[in-house]
Parts: sequence; structure tokens; C-alpha cells
Amino acid sequence: MSYFYDLKEIGRKQLAPGVTTKLIWGDKIMISLIEMEPYSIVPVHSHVHEQAGLCVQGEFDFTVGGETKRIGVNQGWMIPGGVEHSVQNLGGWSLALDLFSPPREEYKQLVVKYFDEFLKATQ
Repeated sequence: MSYFYDLKEIGRKQLAPGVTTKLIWGDKIMISLIEMEPYSIVPVHSHVHEQAGLCVQGEFDFTVGGETKRIGVNQGWMIPGGVEHSVQNLGGWSLALDLFSPPREEYKQLVVKYFDEFLKATQ
């Protein structure tokens, strides 16, 4: 059983035009490493999952529950389930780390063969 992963071996999956993710998860939590091209948009949406995150690189305008804030490196967010939110990336590339609880089943369907094989190897 392995407890480790290598992001270099996990393929990116598109969430929206110019927005990709790399995903890992366990039974109760999911980590999503989000990469956003300049001026890309994550449209307004909501989900039942609690979401927390941190900006690792770049800068973007994040709207949560009707409140918009410019988010930069080392700034984060906590979004309860059911609250609408969206992101407008600014002029450069951005990288963010999102955590979801429970894991998003629809995101699991995006994952590449590598991660499915990784999960089988850990069982």
C-alpha cells in the first residue's frame, strides 16, 4: 500500500475553458490543484460540498455569496455547501489549491487512468 502520489504523473482535466485540475482523494476529502490561464473564468455555480482553498500563484477575483474579493498568494477561502461562487482570473497564470469534503463524485469521473491504477494498488 502506498501513501504517496506524484503530481507530475497525474494528468490535467479541463473544468472550464482555460481552467484545468489535477485531483487526488481519499474517503472523506478531495484535493484539487487548479491551474487557470490568463483571463479564464470559472462560471457561477454551487455544490453540496464544503470547499476550502488557497491561492498559490497569481491573482484572481473570487465571488462567494455575492461578495467579491481580489485574492492573491497566501490568501484563501472557505465556502459552505450550497453557496454560489465564481472566479475571474486576471492577467497572468494562477494556481490554486482547493479542498472538498466530501469528495466530488463528478470530479472523480475526470481522473486519468494513472490515478485509478494508483487507487487499486493501495487497496
